[in-house]
This record gives sequence, C-alpha cells and structure tokens, in this order.
Amino acid sequence: MRQPLASSSLLRESALRTLQIEQAAIGGLQAKLDESFDRACELILACQGRVVVTGMGKSGHIAGKLAATLASTGTPAFFVHPGEASHGDLGMITRADVVLALSNSGETAEVTALLPLLKRLGIPLVSMTGRPNSTLAKHADAHLNSGVEREACPLDLAPTSSTTAALALGDALAVALLEARGFTAEDFALSHPGGSLGKRLLLRVRDLMHDGKRLPQVALGSPLRDALLEITRQGLGFTCVVDSEGRLAGVYTDGDLRRTLDQFHNLRDVLVDDVMTRPGKRIGPDILAAEAVRIMEESRITALAVVDEQHRPIGALHMHDLLASGVI
Repeated sequence: MRQPLASSSLLRESALRTLQIEQAAIGGLQAKLDESFDRACELILACQGRVVVTGMGKSGHIAGKLAATLASTGTPAFFVHPGEASHGDLGMITRADVVLALSNSGETAEVTALLPLLKRLGIPLVSMTGRPNSTLAKHADAHLNSGVEREACPLDLAPTSSTTAALALGDALAVALLEARGFTAEDFALSHPGGSLGKRLLLRVRDLMHDGKRLPQVALGSPLRDALLEITRQGLGFTCVVDSEGRLAGVYTDGDLRRTLDQFHNLRDVLVDDVMTRPGKRIGPDILAAEAVRIMEESRITALAVVDEQHRPIGALHMHDLLASGVI
C-alpha cells in the first residue's frame, strides 16, 4: 500500500512534480505539430456547417470545453456525446459538418463506433489522440497527436498529463482558426453580450446617456440660481450651458459650486457665465462607453456632456450609468 504524504512540504513537492510533468507534456507537443495540423485547420475553415466535437469520459470534458472555445471564437461548434450519438443523436450531424473526435487511446469504443457512418456520409473527420497508429487516427482525414510520455498520476492511470495536453492542443487549434478568420475583439464581444467584455466593447455612449427632458441645460446669461436648480432637478451633478445657437459653451458642476462659494460671498447677482468651466468635457454619442470611462478617470470628473457634430448637447452621461451597466 502506498504511504500517505506526511507533511506540507511533501505535499508541495508532489504538486511541483505534477506541474513539471504537465509542463513537459505541453512542451512536447511542439515537436508533434506537422502538416496534419494545417490539414485540420483547412478542413474546418472550409466547413459550411459546424464542427461537431465528441469524446468519452475525461476526453469528453475536454471536448466540451473545446467546442465552447471554438464557438466563442468564430467557429460554430457544439459537443455531441458519443454514447448518445449511437442512439439517435447522430441525426444532429450533417454532411456539411466536420467531426473533431478526441480519444487518448484512439480506441474508445463509443467513438470508433461512429466511424462507419461518418465514412458513408463523407463527413470529414479530424481526430486528436495520443497514439498515431490507433484506429481513430488511421481513419481520420487529419490527425492531431496529443501523446504524452506519462501521466502525472504516480500510478500512470488517471488522465492528467494527457488531458492537459489535449486541452492545450485544442486551444492552439482554436487560436490558429481565430487568427486565420481575422476574428476581432468586437466579434468576440458579439458572442458574449452578457459578459463584461461584451459590455465594454458593444455599449456606446448613446445607449446609456440621459436625453430629452433628462438633459440638464441652461442658457448663457442665466443667473447661477437657475443653474443650481437645474443641477438639483436632474440629479446628474452638472448642467450644460448653451449659447444662443444651442451649442455647448461650457458646463457647471458640483465641483464648480464649491469653488464659487470660495470666490463669492453673495451669489444673488452671479451669472453662470462667470463661474462655469469652459469649454467643458464632451463626447460624441457613438463613442464606446469604455472610452467615456477613460475620459472621466483621466479628468477626475463624474459626468460628460454628449454633443452632436455641431457641438449641440443631445445627452448627458454619468459615472453611475457606467457602473450600473457593468462597463466598469
């Protein structure tokens, strides 16, 4: 019977050995990359349907992750359980698809059972195995060699190094396809609209700004009292100040009020023109909301006037709106 580890230092030594073994397994993949990798990419890039990824057991878990990675990086893909495929789910696979099958041994019965139908339908097969001479590898149109010298498991039984290598090779495949398609960060955001990246890349100022009756503004020549009432009424911490043609002449903010109190003892006769900030920070409606965050942070302000091409205020954007939307 194997003796259990007796101290924390031995536990760390075990962890270190595991990391070193798996690091070596990933490093060993570099020498295994050949023209078959190119062929796999070409088959997937030419695919008019979807990439159907399959695998059993631990390889199935890696296959599921790979399908998700492909789908989120510009290659339509989904996972099919090989056991379920033999009991009806093969109907999900069409002649326009490419099948990507994972099996460390290359002999997994549930996966190899799919070979006859795939061949009969003429569906391209890309395999990823640890044995280039296996059944699955020999019958594939392109084979990706994910073989490792040994598992990190000291019994050399539990899939550890082999699944790590398959995961890394799958990522290499997905990234190569991503770059070949010219996939961009905005493309990525389109498939992640609920995530923080999607919000940063998709939301624009016009999506978040206050407009219409919620737009705080007063005219040049207005008493300061009117500007303060407008700031209070709209609750955005500032007001736009516009000239006779409706163009933004400046802004007056809560911060300006503190400076005004230091400068004037009597505010009754003060005009907003005398104390406003000129010309005032502004932004266009089609600018990314993330850019608005940058401007606010650099300028140490909490609100921006949104203006059109003629510099007429059409909206107001507050830091709270950016926080509530998840952009920050």
